[in-house]
Amino acid sequence: MNIPKGYRFGAVAASFKKQGKLDLGAIVSDTPAVAAGVFTTNKFKAAPVLQCQEMLNTGRKFSGFLINSGQANACTGDLGRANCRETLNLAAKALDVPADELLPASTGVIGAQFDMDKWEAAMPGLAQSMTVDSAENTAKAIMTTDTVHKLAGVTVSLAGGDVRLLGMCKGAGMISPKMATMLSFITCDAAIDAAAWKAMLVDCVDRTINRVTIDGDTSTNDSVIALANGASGVDVATDEDRELLRGALHTVLEELAYKIVMDAEGGTKVAFIEVSGAQSDADAELVARAVGNSPLVKTALFGSDPNWGRIICAAGYSGAEFAAEDLKLEIGGVLVFQNGTPEPGDMDDLLGPIMRKRDIVIGIELGTGPGACRLLASDLTREYISINADYRS
Repeated sequence: MNIPKGYRFGAVAASFKKQGKLDLGAIVSDTPAVAAGVFTTNKFKAAPVLQCQEMLNTGRKFSGFLINSGQANACTGDLGRANCRETLNLAAKALDVPADELLPASTGVIGAQFDMDKWEAAMPGLAQSMTVDSAENTAKAIMTTDTVHKLAGVTVSLAGGDVRLLGMCKGAGMISPKMATMLSFITCDAAIDAAAWKAMLVDCVDRTINRVTIDGDTSTNDSVIALANGASGVDVATDEDRELLRGALHTVLEELAYKIVMDAEGGTKVAFIEVSGAQSDADAELVARAVGNSPLVKTALFGSDPNWGRIICAAGYSGAEFAAEDLKLEIGGVLVFQNGTPEPGDMDDLLGPIMRKRDIVIGIELGTGPGACRLLASDLTREYISINADYRS
């Protein structure tokens, strides 16, 4: 695993979820790091989101993350904000870092207030769990309906030497980003200017995490937060270095994005919806999201049904500007529709093997314009309904 230098990870079972399940995690940098974050656009931002945004606006450096699952601390009012700050005070004392250098994040049921006695009781165990090789446990502690923990790491060689990036995330439902849709934490040991790090994160999130959908919902708690502590001793000093680091960050986030959709609640398929030839990127995204969020398309994917008309229909109501006769559709590389009419041949026979695969590429060409978008989408299954019908049971 590509563990960046100068970070420690930990996790403990604090009984926020089922007894004995890891549900409280922390990541601590030995030296304060530059930080950047991208957060949900939902009007009902959770207490930790508001706290993070307020703290990041100070422009200071930070020493780590404090993360819990089981309770979202969203829609909890002034008491929720006060409890969030108090968790930072408790963790700061246990982990020996300043409270104003810890960035909080939470996930779980909306509306429940923290049990602060549980938080206080969990702190000694959290402190004892902190090691350089415990990232996997931290990734497990932030899971909710996820079936697997999600990690991605990479090492990249810059002019001054190697730097490492490690990302972890949780997310399986309430996924359709207008920022990012889940919790994701990036650690990096490069030395980089804070403004450049933020610009890099925003750009990479927009092209990866922002291009996935499971169920059309955007959470109250969505956060992607990244630290770069400089512990490698390698400065990101040139344009070439910046592009190399940007590429590495994109790789990490791209892998996490795929893992989210692959682990969609009840999901069995990942559709790679690739739209090209649009008048603009915005139009291409409208089509991609209409197709990726269509319940009819998603259920067809689940049933391995090559019902391509549902894709054409979704593109047509997407709101994107294009001529109907210009649309061309391919599924798994098989041309299905163009010039306003279906291609000849037995499409059920041609597409059947493709539709039974886990990963399915849906190519939609709208014309000859410069606009393009790639979106990853899951199918919609009976299991998704069961999971969310029983979520609080």
